[in-house]
Amino acid sequence: MRKLGIIAGNGALPRGLITACQTAGRPFFVIGLKGHAAPDLLTGGIPGAFVRVGSVGRTVRLFKKAKVQDIVFIGGVRRPSMVEVMPDVGGALLLMRLGFRMLGDDNLLRAIAAEAERHGFRVVGIDDLMPELVVQPGVYGSVVPTKADQADIRQGYQVAKLLGQADVGQAVIVQRGLVLSVEGIEGTAALIRRTAELKRKGGGGVLVKVAKPQQDRRMDLPTIGPATVQAVFEAGLKGIAVEAGGALLAEADKTVALANRLHIFVVGVKGE
Repeated sequence: MRKLGIIAGNGALPRGLITACQTAGRPFFVIGLKGHAAPDLLTGGIPGAFVRVGSVGRTVRLFKKAKVQDIVFIGGVRRPSMVEVMPDVGGALLLMRLGFRMLGDDNLLRAIAAEAERHGFRVVGIDDLMPELVVQPGVYGSVVPTKADQADIRQGYQVAKLLGQADVGQAVIVQRGLVLSVEGIEGTAALIRRTAELKRKGGGGVLVKVAKPQQDRRMDLPTIGPATVQAVFEAGLKGIAVEAGGALLAEADKTVALANRLHIFVVGVKGE
């Protein structure tokens, strides 16, 4: 099997992929992004190193030394400021080549993938490596959205796709026909927290997450998990809708069990 280089951000997915590689006997090497990946990700003899986000040159050298052939980007990464990046020589050269393409997340991710391929690596998607993570159409668990919730989901899906087309974010929150908030640079967790203060009386409220229409689906697919369910519950929302075939469900058993207990619906939806 081809040796896999794992560039790991936060959340449970990096550890799940490492376990899957160990189970399958696939050789791998992990680059944990400092400030994003779990500090204990490389314990227990896991081959790898922690690297700053801007250390492109060092990452390439480590992967080549480890004889990595394929690369996968997995886990969440909060977009850093230029001060936080502190690029090495390889990173500085990449930023010079990118220029204004840095302005949008999608363009940035495409450029990073192209840079990896320029160095001879093949970029693969987590949905190819772990297809069981991909959200399927239908309701997960025992809680079913009402007709009013379904109307909010349809509206949220349309708005989120427009938002993604503009390369702004992947998520919106809708309550009874009102778009309460849209995702920007802060990420989904912060979006949910600030929406708690915007919620109107009368119940309802749905988080809708979709893939951007133009995004490289090998990278940054929208992801939900137990933490998303907990945050939605604490914000007083009713449920979560994610794009079937275009999003990932981390720790599915835990996510569904928690959603059932908190009476939060989780549903995979397709656009009309």
